[in-house]
Amino acid sequence: MEPQLLHTVTDSVATVVVHNPAKRNAMTAAMWAALPPLLDTLAADADVRALVLTGEGGTFCAGADISTLRGSPEEAQRLAVAAEEALAAFPKPTLAAVRGHCVGGGSQLAAACDLRFAEEGALFGVTPAKLGIVYPASSTRRLVSLVGPAAAKYLLFSGELIDTERALRTGLVDEVLPEGELTKRVAEFTRILVSRSQLTQAAAKEFANGRTDRDAYWTGQARGSGDTAEGVAAFLERRQPRFTWAVPDRG
Repeated sequence: MEPQLLHTVTDSVATVVVHNPAKRNAMTAAMWAALPPLLDTLAADADVRALVLTGEGGTFCAGADISTLRGSPEEAQRLAVAAEEALAAFPKPTLAAVRGHCVGGGSQLAAACDLRFAEEGALFGVTPAKLGIVYPASSTRRLVSLVGPAAAKYLLFSGELIDTERALRTGLVDEVLPEGELTKRVAEFTRILVSRSQLTQAAAKEFANGRTDRDAYWTGQARGSGDTAEGVAAFLERRQPRFTWAVPDRG
């Protein structure tokens, strides 16, 4: 099978799989280019309420396919940044499920997700210093927002790999699972995500990402959605809420 991005939608959760096992799921130029339109399609699917990004087999993503950097490093970086930004802008909750190596471009993708769950034994690295590449400003700021300036400098200056214990301590990952438990935990947590109010999640995602010009918009959305009334009624009646607000079609 050619290197590609595979995807499925099950129980309102879209799963995108980085599939290039011959090169430890390295991202080719075509794969970087394919991610933004795929995300647009999944964002427009009303049945999709959360997205999981993972890698084929025992590796998340070993980074960019280095052979693509020989021709035009600038173009390769442009494609990677565009894919990263599209993932960060996905309007529904995103979760990176990480096994094995999550390095270089793989770390870019994981950092662009809202949450990161990792299996024990996973290794993380931000490696442009090994190749003489200037890490993009947007990617650097995103990394700093996750782990803080000191940890970001450690990763960027050295290019060294860190284990799950250190990744959890620095905030690069949110949960670490024993070997064999990642799939079960991701399924369990995404079931929680899809049961919650999309209104709350979408507004919180924008606010947490630093947007400051949409307070009035979200106040209006909350007023007209009915989600608050439904949530309160469900709580008082001791039943599961049936939230109806959905992310508007960006098309």
